[in-house]
Amino acid sequence: MLRHVAHRILVQGIRPPANSPAAVAFRMYHERVVDHYNNPRNVGSFDKSDPNVGTGLVGAPACGDVMKLQIRVDEESGKIVDACFKTFGCGSAIASSSVATEWVKGRQMEEVLSIKNT
Repeated sequence: MLRHVAHRILVQGIRPPANSPAAVAFRMYHERVVDHYNNPRNVGSFDKSDPNVGTGLVGAPACGDVMKLQIRVDEESGKIVDACFKTFGCGSAIASSSVATEWVKGRQMEEVLSIKNT
């Protein structure tokens, strides 16, 4: 039941009254964002003592979102061979963490550095 309600809110949204100023600014999440929230990819963590694993931890204390992203890099090729995350926060934080792991897997380290939050 809770999943159904959350899905309805994320996909359909809670629409403000049509005559309110908020109706103009109203947006819904894209279906791919909802999919990454409902079915996050690459959740978990690697052994932090592995020399081929890099760990990043970021957070926004004001809103409560905290993300740990880990990558495993092939030493010889410099390519990211695997990525995982653990995120505590809102649905969009979880979805964006899932998307980020999908984007970085299989790419060179130099290529990944060009990814921006926009």
